[in-house]
Amino acid sequence: MKSFILSLGLLFAFFPDGLFSQIPGVPFIRALKDTIGMYEKFELVYDIKADYANPFDPDQIDVYADLKSPTGKMWKINGFFNSTIWNLRFAPNETGPWSYQLFIKDKNGVNDSTRSTFYVRPSSLKGPISVSQNKKYLQYANGDSYYGIGMWYNDGYGAFNHGQINANNLDELQKLGVNFISSFITPFETRASGLGRYDQSICGRLDEVLQLLEDRDMQLSLNIWFHAFLSETVWPGGNRRWNSNPYQNITSAKDFYRNEDAWKYQEKLYRYMIARYAHSKALMLWFVIDEVNGTDGWVSGDSIPCALWAQKVHDYIKANDPYHHLTTGTRSGGIQEYWHRGYQIFDLASREIYEAQGFPMIQDGKIDAGDEHPLATSYLNYANELDKLWQYNKPLILGETGWDHTFYEPSMPGYQAMYHNTIWISLAKGSAMSPFWWAYGNYLNDNIVTAQLRSLSRFAKEIPMAKLSNVSRIDTISGGKHAFAIASDQMTFGWVVNPDSDVTGTTVSLVMKNINRPSASYNTTYRIRIYHTWRAAFIYETTAELKDGRLTFSIPVLKEEGGHSNYMGQDAAFILEPRK
Repeated sequence: MKSFILSLGLLFAFFPDGLFSQIPGVPFIRALKDTIGMYEKFELVYDIKADYANPFDPDQIDVYADLKSPTGKMWKINGFFNSTIWNLRFAPNETGPWSYQLFIKDKNGVNDSTRSTFYVRPSSLKGPISVSQNKKYLQYANGDSYYGIGMWYNDGYGAFNHGQINANNLDELQKLGVNFISSFITPFETRASGLGRYDQSICGRLDEVLQLLEDRDMQLSLNIWFHAFLSETVWPGGNRRWNSNPYQNITSAKDFYRNEDAWKYQEKLYRYMIARYAHSKALMLWFVIDEVNGTDGWVSGDSIPCALWAQKVHDYIKANDPYHHLTTGTRSGGIQEYWHRGYQIFDLASREIYEAQGFPMIQDGKIDAGDEHPLATSYLNYANELDKLWQYNKPLILGETGWDHTFYEPSMPGYQAMYHNTIWISLAKGSAMSPFWWAYGNYLNDNIVTAQLRSLSRFAKEIPMAKLSNVSRIDTISGGKHAFAIASDQMTFGWVVNPDSDVTGTTVSLVMKNINRPSASYNTTYRIRIYHTWRAAFIYETTAELKDGRLTFSIPVLKEEGGHSNYMGQDAAFILEPRK
């Protein structure tokens, strides 16, 4: 008996966590498919035996796979807990045979599975979206250009099969040429789930939204931190939701950006989001923070820690997202709300604009009383802000605009005209996506969810933006009341507008010295195509000669034909190409 007790004591000395501690294991692994297309989802479902209290904490339970591509490249992909099961998701970027081995680690040690294989065949998918070589536009992994057409479309993310985003609405948007939506999520960590645990209803709803978008070849700009969830005192009403954020248990709202304990929890949160969603062909953009100045950390804390925090989040995503999805973040839309540090940090320089917040506006409320038309004032506001972003030498976007704080009220015809001008000035000033209009809903849809989106989409598809070289703005240009253009070695495209009258018969003149300079294989004749922005059609084609570095052409006077007026209207877009 004494020797048995002595032996038992020795066992406890060698195994301080108990006799029954054991190396973790993976008793069950199943690949949902063993053959998939390139960039499609390869998914493992598995069970584990391990010692942990919180399945979301990689310090307690860490599951990952080493994957080997046909060319020998190694990928490390993290697994994640999904309601009642464990998953691992991966989007392969090479065709041929792949192999993988699953590893599991808890406090008792590390174990692994036997190595298994799956096969990847060619597919029509284009891969993740990244910055193009010219640094001004976006492209898919296969090199095709991507120009985003869309808006904010928020959901609620309350539970499975419950939210604002639905199949019927997405179908209608897709018919209009929309290829992305931007949406903010309710934080995964709630007061009910607790800090460090992720509400599976919210997580599952995001899975559903991504699937809805995948089925329609649409993209998601995912806003991780909506400003309200980091606001305790800034702005009224629904803009203060800090009381629902469990981070309040470890830090104050004003210290969120600088608190080290808060950052440790965030690292695990971002790891989980990458593991669960980064594989999706519908995920385009990590919109890290929306309106950073609407948070206590900015207003009551210090803007420098905000920028340092933004840099940390960006760096974490760049280091850990295997698909290198893009990042962005914004300050709010007033003219003074310029975030130089943020535009330097993120992949996309994203400016918000709400025109009545300090921008030039018609103040007397009478359109015909002044020398300047409010529509001209409006598109010039956007043009000036896009000019400021050009200096960062990266793709630029208008990450939020519209809704209110404008001269015209939504539902007025002038609001639709303002929206029309905004999307076209954005294209003609070099934006990589259409403005992120706030927001999809019945109140705005008559004005912004219209054939205008299809018109912009059709025109943008004519421009191989990712393949353009020596992209630059044309600063010396005249025509209508205002004209704007972007030049490259391959083509020049732009927009001419006159809200006071129309552009019928107007002459457009561009100084193109050192721009579109024809090589030996080109002559100085340019093909000119005029695009009717409301009809969504190229309605006129001609040629013009480049003389002394200047190109001049006219917008046609269209006559009645077949009972149709053929009225050009107050604006037109154009594409100019040197002929071979």
